[in-house]
Amino acid sequence: MPDTLSTIDTPAAIVSLPRMRRNIARMQQRADALGVRFRPHVKTTKCAEVVAAQRAAGATGITVSTLKEADQFFAQGVTDILYAVGMAPHRLAHALELRQRGCALQILTDSVPSALAIVEYGRAHAHAFEVLIEVDTDGHRSGIRPGEDALLDVGRTLHQGGMRLAGVLTHAGSSYELADPVALAALAEQERAGCVLAAQRLRAAGLPCEIVSVGSTPTALEASSLQGVTELRAGVYVFFDLVMRNVGVCAPEDLALSVLTTVIGHQAEKGWAIVDAGWMAMSRDRGTAKQSHDYGYGQVCTVDGEPLDGWLLTGANQEHGIVSCPGAPSVNIVGRFPVGCRLRIWPNHACATGAQFSAYEALEEDGSVQAWPRFHGW
Repeated sequence: MPDTLSTIDTPAAIVSLPRMRRNIARMQQRADALGVRFRPHVKTTKCAEVVAAQRAAGATGITVSTLKEADQFFAQGVTDILYAVGMAPHRLAHALELRQRGCALQILTDSVPSALAIVEYGRAHAHAFEVLIEVDTDGHRSGIRPGEDALLDVGRTLHQGGMRLAGVLTHAGSSYELADPVALAALAEQERAGCVLAAQRLRAAGLPCEIVSVGSTPTALEASSLQGVTELRAGVYVFFDLVMRNVGVCAPEDLALSVLTTVIGHQAEKGWAIVDAGWMAMSRDRGTAKQSHDYGYGQVCTVDGEPLDGWLLTGANQEHGIVSCPGAPSVNIVGRFPVGCRLRIWPNHACATGAQFSAYEALEEDGSVQAWPRFHGW
């Protein structure tokens, strides 16, 4: 007999396949409507079956956050891969090995010292790496501001050094801090305009810049135009999570990832049910704590995935979670959630929760589940 939610061991990472498929279709349709290619970021799932579904829907190439992901997906037949983390010199040997085996790997830099390291290694091995320059369009993390002189300095270093200057890339990560559609649309335009400006400056200086790559899940879903952009990237959209729910780009019925857990005990006088999903299952991510609605360590749902209003995973130790309803009147916690009862918990951050598991349990509409392996490590 096939496994079901009542027969698999807990805790388990459950992926609702109907929801996941709708999410994939929604983002692909968005990219198509905006007239750009879609290159999904696979760091959220690190799962071959999920990426196969994204590619079947129309995605072209993938984005990775580790070279191990590049190894794994190249072995699965994906050749068009963007490694969207600043290139550390000690990883150039690994990148070269992938390229020499036929992987069309693109790498990333945002400084002259990093660009020089790429040039020196490429020259020493008679190889022209394909490199994008990271552009900072929102002050969130890394990258060169679109108007900085350093942008042209890096471009010249790569181009004159014999590397292939492929284009520019940006990620408006500060979109996760917003919750208003108007503000998200404005940031999406800021992201687009800044990256396009960087590309225009490179071209005006006589430097090549074919690719203009932008994206985050919120800005991708709120952008009104991507004029001048060639490709869109997004990752967490495939599952969504409670942070994205607070940002306002998904509804509860879009949340495709949950953690299945079992009630293993009670602290009745405190109104607590104790479950076997602690932070080792949910992660320590408390990304909703600074948002409009704090979900603790996750929103508690029935085993069928219906949210239980007010019930949260309010505490988490390594292997123990605490389910309670803050501020609610006293309830018969033992009667409501008896030992052996199964619940599902929506996570704050799908990427962090997924990383706690070696496999997803893919849940079909008929209630059957099958294990989908997930890549780990660096």
